[in-house]
Amino acid sequence: MLLKVLLLVIFFLVMVGVGVYSRKHAANVESFVLGGRNVGPWLTAFAYGTSYFSAVVFVGYAGQFGWKYGMATTWVGIGNAVIGSLLAWMVLGKRTRMMTQHLSSSTMPDFFGKRFDSKALKLAASAIVFIFLIPYTASVFNGLSLLFGMAFDVPYSVCVIVMAALTGIYVILGGYMATAINDFIQGIIMLAGIVAIIVSVLNGQGGLSAAIEKLSEIPSDVAATQGQIGAFTSILGTDPLNLLGVIVLTSLGTWGLPQMVQKFYAIRNEQAIKTGTIISTFFALVVSGGCYFLGGFGRLFDSEAIYKPDGSIAYDAIIPTMLSTLPDILIGVTIVLVLSASMSTLASLVLSSSMTLTLDFVKETMVKDMDDKKQLVCLRAFIVFFIVISVLIALDPPTFIAQLMGISWGALAGAFLAPFLYGLYWKGVTKTAVWVSFAFGIGLTVVNMFVKFISSPINAGAIAMVGGLVIVPIVSLVTPKLETGKVNQMFVCYEKKL
Repeated sequence: MLLKVLLLVIFFLVMVGVGVYSRKHAANVESFVLGGRNVGPWLTAFAYGTSYFSAVVFVGYAGQFGWKYGMATTWVGIGNAVIGSLLAWMVLGKRTRMMTQHLSSSTMPDFFGKRFDSKALKLAASAIVFIFLIPYTASVFNGLSLLFGMAFDVPYSVCVIVMAALTGIYVILGGYMATAINDFIQGIIMLAGIVAIIVSVLNGQGGLSAAIEKLSEIPSDVAATQGQIGAFTSILGTDPLNLLGVIVLTSLGTWGLPQMVQKFYAIRNEQAIKTGTIISTFFALVVSGGCYFLGGFGRLFDSEAIYKPDGSIAYDAIIPTMLSTLPDILIGVTIVLVLSASMSTLASLVLSSSMTLTLDFVKETMVKDMDDKKQLVCLRAFIVFFIVISVLIALDPPTFIAQLMGISWGALAGAFLAPFLYGLYWKGVTKTAVWVSFAFGIGLTVVNMFVKFISSPINAGAIAMVGGLVIVPIVSLVTPKLETGKVNQMFVCYEKKL
């Protein structure tokens, strides 16, 4: 216990120390929210990766989908690396950096407002960001607190409040640069930690071959492969169609999430994106691939600890139960690993939300003559507000982790992905098409929460994203176009030499 506490104390001191150090990089609004658009490729790539993967992935998704699909869950990690990182950087990185700088855009709602010449779109997007980032933040709190309870026997509420307070301190002090530097440190911990944990867990089962052999002997209880032996070690798993939905949501979803795309706004220059692409892809392959690979062995740890009183599976308890068998030193490493992943994601979420409310809502509608100093005060106040709201939800979570994240990602990426992607490449996207995409993504997600015509919120989110990619070009072809001269002026930035 002393060792675990010591590791945590050192970790917390480093995080707060970085916040204090980064205060000089948060003297004005652009420095606070984007690091002055001068963040290098290593910091940006690690910030992208650590914002991508949190306790939601490690505890919620890896546990739930590893239990359902077995070793085939590793495909989710591969999809995250190839689609969510490699292709995201290649397709979005350079164009996002160039156009957002050309339009002087600091947030995704601001991009929609300027790219489609619509203040209403900007306000609507800012409302969507604020509302649907909250359940995601709550899910991060929830996942981390389950691990803390396992390792320290600390009350859930204490874990949530302490983590929220520490995250708030370093974000308020140092803004984007503090989160980027801390993300780099946290990313190193995540890379080393996940490898050590996988090796240790598999050694506890007699090695990789022995673990696979044990898993292959468990008959499937999933409807699509009921009673089949070896389904949990097959290449496509027990339910390939639903597994595909998970891959689409968790991989393609990053293309439309404000806190992820914002990393491209802040990178130093277009050349740095090439380096960042390689680093980010490697990071995702190790961390996400490792998490889902580990989760695939969840059924080897079937015990009373993972069942609810009604006999159903408590998916969020699977990974903590698996890790409870590790030596104390590795449990300490695990806690710091998941804490690293979660705090970096939280920092990114609260910063994105406060930016949106301050720059896209308050400044646009309530205090139009807000100077730089007042904007910084407002940004920091909203960081506190957003953390408090998220904590209140996390203290009484409405559902398990994967559902919370599925709702958040489905709504945000379902609304934003298509108009953002097409808006970077195609001059023909219309204002009406953007509104329809917003309505479709949010409408499908919210209605499905109550009606449940699509049984899984994961699949609902995936359908919202893919549907938007079809809807936007169709609606754009039959609705009034934006003024040609204005659009051409926006795309001039791509003609400049790098």
